[in-house]
Order: sequence, then C-alpha cells, then structure tokens
Amino acid sequence: MTSSEMWGRDAAERYDAEETEMTSAPVLGATVGFLAELAGDGRALEFAIGTGRVGVPLRERGVPVTGIELSEHMTAVLRRKVDEDTLPVVIGDMATTVVPGEFSLVYLVYNTVSNLLTQDEQVECFRNAARHLRPGGRFVVELGVPPLRFLPPGQVAVPFDVSERHLGFDTIDPVEQSLVSHHFTRDGEDGRYRRGASRHRYAWPAELDLMARIAGLERERRVADWDGAPFTQDSPKHISVWRKSA
Repeated sequence: MTSSEMWGRDAAERYDAEETEMTSAPVLGATVGFLAELAGDGRALEFAIGTGRVGVPLRERGVPVTGIELSEHMTAVLRRKVDEDTLPVVIGDMATTVVPGEFSLVYLVYNTVSNLLTQDEQVECFRNAARHLRPGGRFVVELGVPPLRFLPPGQVAVPFDVSERHLGFDTIDPVEQSLVSHHFTRDGEDGRYRRGASRHRYAWPAELDLMARIAGLERERRVADWDGAPFTQDSPKHISVWRKSA
C-alpha cells in the first residue's frame, strides 16, 4: 500500500498536452543529457515513469531504461509511444517495488517524490533506489524548494502560475509539511474551468540528504536546474545527485 494518489484515466490522457513546457525540446534536451551522462554505459531505472516524458527520449538516446509506475492508465499512454520489449515497466509503487538487475542510475523527476505523503515512505524510496543501484551508481531527484519564504504571517496560499488558461496555487501546512496544489484549468472556449487538486509532502534539501545517508548514499552534487546552474538561496528547485559507495 502507498499513500500516493492514483492518476486516473482522464488525468493520464490529458497529462502530455497540459505539460507543454516540461515536454518542450529545451527542457527535455537538458534533462536527458544530464541523465544520460550519469547512466554512462549502464542501465537506468525511472521511479514513477508516468507517460514516459523522460524515459522514452532517454531510451532513444541509447540508455536502456526500465520504469516503475503506480498508475496503469499512465502506463497505457506510455505504451502508445514504445513497446514493452523496448522499455519495460513494472506496475507498483516506488518505495517498495523491486525489479530485476542492477542499475547505474535511478532517477525521480518533476517533484514526484513528494507524492509519497509520509516521511517513512520517502525514506523507503531512497532505500529502494539504493537497493537497485550497482556500486558507484547514482540516484537523482528533481524537487522544488518549499515556497515558505513567500508566506507572510497568517497566509496559507502561494500562487505558482497565473496565466490565461490556468490558475495554480499551493496551500501549505508547515506543521505537517503538507502541501496541496490547486489547479483551475480552462477547458475549451466557453469560459468554463476544470478544478483539480493533488496532495504532496514537501521536504527540504537537507532532509533529503539525511534520507540518502540512511539509505547508504552520499551526496555528490546539487544544482538548480538540468543545465547545471549553481544552487542558491533563491533557487525554486534543485537537482540532487547521491552516489552509492563502490
């Protein structure tokens, strides 16, 4: 059992069309280049592979990729892009599901580790990554920095997107380290908006470093984006790399 919310059929069918920025050539090019360099001549395992936004182009780059995915609906969309022999996917949760073999790279992108809603599950996710890594292999996580600096006293909501077709804001509980992302998305041209929400558990970079240490991993690198910009106090997210001892 996992605390992660399940992606249904409708959400899976809309996912690629609604994530146009994250599926753009500049974003994917930098992401795939970063991961391919770390994978080297080894295999890669993507936790929560979804519709294959990253896994498919990484496989096309020549890196053998296997995926773990909780939602059969997301996997069904991925299967329209690539077959099982080319990119195998195991249905299960990223904290406990085990696939055969060792990998030079395990990666988890686009805030997905926050879908695990308890600290214990997030720790188990790091342990599961370490379980799959060969000696010297790397675990990579892309995660936003909690936006608490934008919360004045008494305020619980922070907007993250205000555009013509979408309004998004997070409501935050600092005591529980919980965050709910609210989305109002315009459907069609009749002025109607579709409402959606997803729950997350946010974690600070230092907390992730401790999770990695518990799992037997050491931090090797932390940058602000896939292009390798320096991580600073103003960075809205980080890409972190931990290494399993040889």
